[in-house]
Formats: sequence, structure tokens, C-alpha cells
Amino acid sequence: MHLAERFNDLETCVDRIVARAGPAIVACAPLGLGKPNRLLNALYRRVAVDPSLSLTLYTALTLARPPKRPGLEGRFAGPFVERHFGADYPDLAYVADLRADRVPPNIRIVEFYLQSASMLGNDHAQRHYASINYTHVAREVAARGPTVLLQQVARRGDRLSLSSNTDTTRDLLEQLAAAGAPTPYRVAAVHPRMPFLGHDAEVGEDFFDAVLDEPGNDHRLFGLPHEPVQLAEFALGLHASTLVRDGGTLQIGIGALSDALVHGLLLRHRHNDRWRDALDRLRGGAQPPNLAAIGGEEPFARGLYGASEMVMDGFMHLRRAGILGRRVYDDLALQRLLNAGAVGESADGATLDRLIEAGVVAVPLDAPSLAWLQRFGLVDEAASLHDGVLRLPDGTAVGADLLDRGHRALLSSRIAGRRLRGGRYLHGAFWLGTRDLQDWLSSLAGDDWDGLCMTRVSWINELYGGREALDVAQRHQARFFNTCMIHTLLGAAVSDALADGQVVSGVGGQYNFVAMAHALADGRSAMMLRATRDSGGTAMSNIVWNYGHATIPRHLRDLLVTEYGVADLRGCTDEEVVQRTLAVADARFVDALAAKARSAGKLARGFVVPDAWRRNTPAMLEDALRVHRLRGDFPVFPFGSDFDADELKLLPALKRLRAETSTRSGKLRAVAAALAGPAPDPAHRSLLARLSLAEPRTLAERIEARLVSRALRAVAAP
Repeated sequence: MHLAERFNDLETCVDRIVARAGPAIVACAPLGLGKPNRLLNALYRRVAVDPSLSLTLYTALTLARPPKRPGLEGRFAGPFVERHFGADYPDLAYVADLRADRVPPNIRIVEFYLQSASMLGNDHAQRHYASINYTHVAREVAARGPTVLLQQVARRGDRLSLSSNTDTTRDLLEQLAAAGAPTPYRVAAVHPRMPFLGHDAEVGEDFFDAVLDEPGNDHRLFGLPHEPVQLAEFALGLHASTLVRDGGTLQIGIGALSDALVHGLLLRHRHNDRWRDALDRLRGGAQPPNLAAIGGEEPFARGLYGASEMVMDGFMHLRRAGILGRRVYDDLALQRLLNAGAVGESADGATLDRLIEAGVVAVPLDAPSLAWLQRFGLVDEAASLHDGVLRLPDGTAVGADLLDRGHRALLSSRIAGRRLRGGRYLHGAFWLGTRDLQDWLSSLAGDDWDGLCMTRVSWINELYGGREALDVAQRHQARFFNTCMIHTLLGAAVSDALADGQVVSGVGGQYNFVAMAHALADGRSAMMLRATRDSGGTAMSNIVWNYGHATIPRHLRDLLVTEYGVADLRGCTDEEVVQRTLAVADARFVDALAAKARSAGKLARGFVVPDAWRRNTPAMLEDALRVHRLRGDFPVFPFGSDFDADELKLLPALKRLRAETSTRSGKLRAVAAALAGPAPDPAHRSLLARLSLAEPRTLAERIEARLVSRALRAVAAP
């Protein structure tokens, strides 16, 4: 064991990094919150001004505050961004240089996942993006000979926690060790606000070569704002929530569609009658085929287990609601018994018999069997086995010959009522979410803390690597939910890039989970997709005949969920795939899509679009869910909002105004109407003040004030 160097000064730490890793520095830093921003910025600045040095940084998901915008968007967002993220938040220096196209020539930023849509049209980011499955990242970074690893960590006493990012660090170091390659200089930057998470995330200081404890490094962690959820997204979430099997496994991503799914699961569990009624109204009374074979409609009695590369707010809400409660155990025989219902997480009078029948407990009782019982909490750790007698801490003596009914009954009575120990209700590779999630993770205690395990991504996203049988057993009835941007009529999904090659985000673990769903006998993959999108004030279909890029090939098609229902595409013929996909498309586009399929020979020449598919309109969604929306079942911010009262009043008006002015002609009409209309309403003064428009000084500001006041009147009208 070696002692880690300790630093409390940023520049001194950078001196040491350059001495150990330079002059050609190949650095790696985890995605998301695992980046130590202040340390990365100091290293970046050092290399930027010294042409004798070079830096290649391998990372992903660079979190950055939104850039300043002109006009009304900037007036609204500017104060909110500063309040939400904090005036002292250290933006990553390379982000500013990327946005300004001024990254120094001796620096290269390589990412395998981009913050969604943040780098469209950015030459450096697009040229240096690496399209890699999440589980292959450690292998690829190891092959490039990293000389320094930088990671933000939590501290508790003399122990450290990889916290938000246990995902690739262990895998990377093991890859390098297996290849006999040099180990990078490993630097941990302690952040006092990082939640300390245990199990696979917990390490000693000697896991690193250096630990930076910098005084004053107490800025807010990057927290995602709560997202609004639209009515169509709520409808999609309701449909998706029917696919989850009680006692099963759940993987979900992040974003409004995932929030809608979580909201649907909560409604199903807490208000099952209202959940069923909303679904019945959406379906028009029709029952989708195969639903009973795939998911369920009952509240959750056994609960769900989470196995997701990303731990986001949804898992917190499901845990608090009692839904995320099924635990898995790192023992194949035990897990199979639990899956079959032969034993429960709380032992009863038959538990010992089932364990003996399964060969877990030997007859007569031996030392390995006793160790197993103690490991999982069924026998006290202070118990001992000597000379054929098991002695319990209270002095009770039990004969080891469990064929003897008396001995067996006595031990069984002592096991009954004890709960299994060491189970996990959630495994994740990294976490990212709102401040609510950060606070929840920081406050975890007891069973809630013990049951959450951040671990390596190779254990979450793949079945391979020596744990296949156990992984399969733990991922019982797995449902993997991911989102995509576009879906073709023949089953391909587009999630990470556009047809011209511009990268929107990245493949991440999506392909891993889709492939895993097909590898698991009872697993299913569900792609969630809004059927339409708005483009310049015009509705566009997200279901298309074909597209110039695919993230998930059509031979891996499975379940497709839109606001109009669920399409089961697994194993179907091309004609069946086309028909089932059309059935969940928006009715405004179904005729043109069907015509494309007919011309390609994928639909019969005489095929006629059924009348039932023509229900699929936004108006139908509004009508079907009106009662539930008025009842409060579908609030715009289902999990809270970061906006204040004035901002919440402004949001719908600004949204309306943005839609009206999305085209040049629309903007001209809106401006003309605002100038011809009444002056700003005095009742709107405080809202205009929030936008610094209460006292307009220029013609442009007077027009903006009138536009906002007009939009406020419009959204307030019945």
C-alpha cells in the first residue's frame, strides 16, 4: 500500500500533474459530475499558455450552463441561470473555448457522449467525437495510454467515495493492469457537497496517487432543473407504465419522457382506478393485444429492482413511493429461489427447508453453509460450529445433523422472521439529476443507503464478463426504457445523430440495453418517442419511412411507445411492423406513410388505413385526458419546479409568443398586432419587471413589453 500525496493548493497540484504526466498529457475524467471543474480548468489554462505542453482529454457528458441568449429568452433565462447554478459555479474553461471556436492547437477534447444538442455545428466537438458503446469506453481509453486520471470524489474521514461515477474508473485501471500498461497518475479532488455512497463506490485514499482538498472548493454541484411535461408526454408515460411487470427490473434514462413514465408508474401504484380510467379514455375502450403477457395493470406488491447506468430523480420518487423495493443478492442459488417465490426476503418456517432442497445449506450443517447463512443475515455472526454442534449467541445449542427433525425445527425457528441482508434495490453506474436528488443521496441512511450500490458500467450494461448467470437471474422481467428522436416504419431507431452525421448526444448505453433485452428470456426493450415535433410552427412526424442514420438497427426492434399507444414489433414481418407502427403514428401523417410503404411493397396494394388509427390526434389526447388534467393528475411540473411564482406565470406566455414568432411572417404579424393593440396592462408590471421591461427605454424594449403583455392576456383568456 502506498500513501497518496496530499495537496490543498490548486496550482501546486497542477505542478505535480505536469511533472508526472507531461509534457504530452493524456488525461481522462469521468462523465457528468465526476469532473473536478476547478482542477481541470487549472490544468487547461496551464497547457493553453505553454506550447511545450499538450493535452488530450478523454471524457463525456460535459455539463455546462446554457449560454447567454439575446432578446426575451436571455431576459428570462439570465437571472434564473445565475440563481439556479450559483454565481460561483466554475464553468469548464474548455466549454467557453469550444463555443467560441478558440480551443488552443495543443489541446484536444475527445468525448463519447455530448450534452444533448449542445455541440451541433461545432467543428472541434464534432471532429473529435468518438462513437463508442459505454461499456467499451474503458477499453478504448486504456488503448490510448492515459497518463493522468482526474476524478471528483466525496470524503468521509479517511475514506473516499467515487460517488457519482463508479462507472469506468475501476474498469479502466483493471484494463491497464491486465495489459501490463503504465498506470496513470490518479488524482482525486474532494468536493464537500458530493454525497458519500458506499459499497463498490467506496475506496481508501491509497486508491489514488494524490488527493486534492482545496479550501473554498464549495460551489454548488451542477443540478439539472426540473423539466416540464406536456400532455402528450403524460399520455406516452401512461402507455409505457403498462409494460412494467411487478417483481421485475427497471432501467430508465433522463428527460421529460422518462419523467412521464415515472409519473405513470406512481399513478398506477397510488391511484390505480384513476390510472386505469385515463388509459381507457386514451385507448377509446380498445384493449391492446399481448399486454397481459408483457406488463401489468395492478399496483406494485413485490416491487421493482433498478439496474440503470444512470440514477436519476425517477428512482428517488419510486423508492419513496415504495415501488423500488425488490432487492437482488449476489448469490445465484438464492436469487433463483427468490425469483421463483420459493423463499422471501423475510424468512419463514419453510425457508430452511427450501435452502436445503436447493443445496445451499448442507446436511449435516458445515462451515461453508454456516458462513453462507451468516453472510445473508439468517444466522447471527457470533454463532459458531464445533464438534457437530451449532452454538448461538444466546447459548442455544443446535445439532448439525439437520436430518434430525428436532434439530432442523429448532434452527428453522431461529431463522424464521429474520430478513435477508446484503440485498440491493438499485444498481447504477453514475447519477445525475436535480438538487432534490443530490439532497436525497446525501441524506440516505440505514436500509435506503445500504440498498443502493453505484458500480462499474460493465456490470450494469452488459451480461458478459463472468457474471452472466447471476446477472440474468437478477434482471428478472427486465424492462429497458430509452428515448429516440426518430423511428422508421421498418423498425430502426435514431437516437444520437442526424442524417448528415452531426452528433446530437451519443449512443451511451442504449445499444447495450436493447441488445440485453433480446438476450434475456423475459426481457423487453421499449423505445419511447413523441409521434410529432414542432419545426418552425409546423408539425412534423417523428415516424418516417427511412432515415440516413440509425442508432438501433431494425433487426433489434422491440416495443415502440408513443402518445398513441404501444406497438409490439419483436419478431414481426415487415408488413406487421409497418402496420403496428402506423397504428401509433399521428393521424395527420398516416396516409403519406402508408403510401410510402405501399410503393415499396411493404403493404398490400389494397391496404386501407383503419378508422381507429385516425383517432390519433392532439385533439383526442386533450379530450381524453381533460377530466384528469382538471383533477390535477397531470401537472406541468409533476415533480416540482425551480421557477418562482412570476416565472411560472411568464412561461406559458413566452411559450405562446415563441410559437407565434417562430417564422418571419409570424413575427411580423405578432409585432403588428402588439403595436396596434393596447399598451401593456398595469397588472403585468411585476412580470415585465422580471424581464427588465417595466420601464422600456428603447423602441425594441417597448415592442417586447407589448408582445409579452399581449401574450399574457392571451393565455389568461378562457
